[in-house]
Amino acid sequence: MADMSRSVAIVGVAESDEIGRVENKSSLQHHAEAAYNALEDAGLKMSDVDGLLSAGFGTLTLAEYMGIEPKYTDSTSVGGSSFIIHIAHAMAAINAGYCEVALVTHGEAGRSARSRAGGNAAEPGPQYEVPYGFIGAPILYSMAARRYMHQYGEDHARQGMAEVAVATRKWANLNPKAYFKDLPMSFDDYHNSRWISWPFHLPDCCLVTDAGGAYVITSAERARSLPKKPVYVLGAAEGHDHGLISTMPDLTRTWGRYTGPKALEMAGLTHDDVDLAMIYDSFTYTVLVTLESLGFCGPGEAPDFVANQRTAPGGEFAMNTSGGGLSYTHSGMYGMFLVLEAVRQLRGETGERQLDDPKISLVHGTGGQLSSTGTVILAVD
Repeated sequence: MADMSRSVAIVGVAESDEIGRVENKSSLQHHAEAAYNALEDAGLKMSDVDGLLSAGFGTLTLAEYMGIEPKYTDSTSVGGSSFIIHIAHAMAAINAGYCEVALVTHGEAGRSARSRAGGNAAEPGPQYEVPYGFIGAPILYSMAARRYMHQYGEDHARQGMAEVAVATRKWANLNPKAYFKDLPMSFDDYHNSRWISWPFHLPDCCLVTDAGGAYVITSAERARSLPKKPVYVLGAAEGHDHGLISTMPDLTRTWGRYTGPKALEMAGLTHDDVDLAMIYDSFTYTVLVTLESLGFCGPGEAPDFVANQRTAPGGEFAMNTSGGGLSYTHSGMYGMFLVLEAVRQLRGETGERQLDDPKISLVHGTGGQLSSTGTVILAVD
């Protein structure tokens, strides 16, 4: 895929009209609103779209609802990393001539359209995990975090988790769209907050919101004729190594140990070239294990890497500048919103939280039960 570097660009990004708690809109409406808004941002129309990609909601229904007859369609769904992975799929499709303008959409009434957890009793999870109390992401991820604490020290890990939660909330306070805007959080607030699933406090866990998001990708040639600054795709990689967390080979390392280096290699860059890291933060632990897996620091070193609010506004390592899934929004599959923030930062459109002339962003999604990862490198000229 090395010859595809800079062959495509993201030219439009947007959320749905309202995000947070939106009780009067369906998941499908969030998809469509975000799609129209992203196309408007790109200076394109729905009639220009000939490629449609999504996850969690079938493209048959989406295409019909939005009036699209795609020449290329992709419903790859591997959890929250799906919308990162779709970037590489769209890049491959555009380079192969399957489509020219690819629309990638997400929409989920994650907070308002609540339903009782269930599942097919014949599937592995309900058979082998649920009977033992492994029900829901907080419990599954807390088991992984506990293993990390066993290996590297409980106090050490807990302080790293607190650093991530507090720093991310500071970014959210600069984002007008954040669910927790104007709700500061101190370290005392973090440590005194209620438990969810030990060792997770409430601020260790992502939000549950209603939201939609979309982005538009096209060829680099066409991108140069559109109104917004093109954000080029320099590198991309994807993969997964397990389904159930009980079969995860190492609870302290994710598949990012492969996708991170591969994406950077394709881009011809190193970690030191990255101006902004957008890291999937389903839980604070997800951030720690991801930073290590990607190679920004060694095993067990993430708490020191993020110490002293290094990732907060004004810190030397810009990360999750939107407020993340912890404090901005998280409708169920958060990867889409990592892309939106990265593109806006690279285009200089984030207002009070804008970084000083960023050129390179690493965007990394995690999906399933720490199962799948997708890493992309985005850049502007």
